[in-house]
Amino acid sequence: MRIAVFSDVHGNCVALETVLADLRAERITQLVCLGDAIQGGPQPTEVVARLRELGCPVVMGNADAFLLSGEDSGDEPIDERRRRELDDVRAWSLSRLGDDDRAFIAGFEPTVTLALDGERNLIGFHGSPHSFDDIIVPGTSDEEVQHLLGGFGPHILAGGHTHVQQIRHLGDAFYFGCGSVGFAYRHSQPDGEFHADPWAEYAVLSVDDGRLALEFRRVPFDVEALTAAYRLSGRPHAEAAIAQYTR
Repeated sequence: MRIAVFSDVHGNCVALETVLADLRAERITQLVCLGDAIQGGPQPTEVVARLRELGCPVVMGNADAFLLSGEDSGDEPIDERRRRELDDVRAWSLSRLGDDDRAFIAGFEPTVTLALDGERNLIGFHGSPHSFDDIIVPGTSDEEVQHLLGGFGPHILAGGHTHVQQIRHLGDAFYFGCGSVGFAYRHSQPDGEFHADPWAEYAVLSVDDGRLALEFRRVPFDVEALTAAYRLSGRPHAEAAIAQYTR
């Protein structure tokens, strides 16, 4: 069994198609998306259509929930300028989506469970099994990780949300973050110097006769194609989004 786990497409179908092309020659048993699929980029309708075609389980992310409700659920402070930008992009995204599209997004699940073998499951979520807003990064203390993820052994846990590829051991199990397909970036950048990475990140979990293997992947996508999609889309603040790749 080979499961491709991806997250945080953020309306970037150029990057999603790059991942799917990378997987085309693989013997993948199952795809699973761990949330934040639609809101943010220039191709919300294209991503919805592609996920429908794939028919894979999709987890509800905080950005997906914000797209539907317009309400912030996390504790991260947002300044007034950023608040206006988020609201502008949300309104534009909703204008591109039909009632069926919104119903599809509303059907995203809080968590997804896939059987791996007779003993273990893959449990997928956005932030943690408890909340799509929970944050787990490499610097998160072992105590906090156990608080958020403990009690699920011997199962394998997978999350998105932080756009970080990472692994944390949890006794006889482990947690991994699969990174971001549509908006990868490094967390250690200086203030005022943000740069998005021109690649799509995802993970492949393999199970074979009791043996587990985890592979993190990073696949470059066509930034010029993404730039063209932004400029043709009519998405507000498109040039600022493009600049994140060209600084």
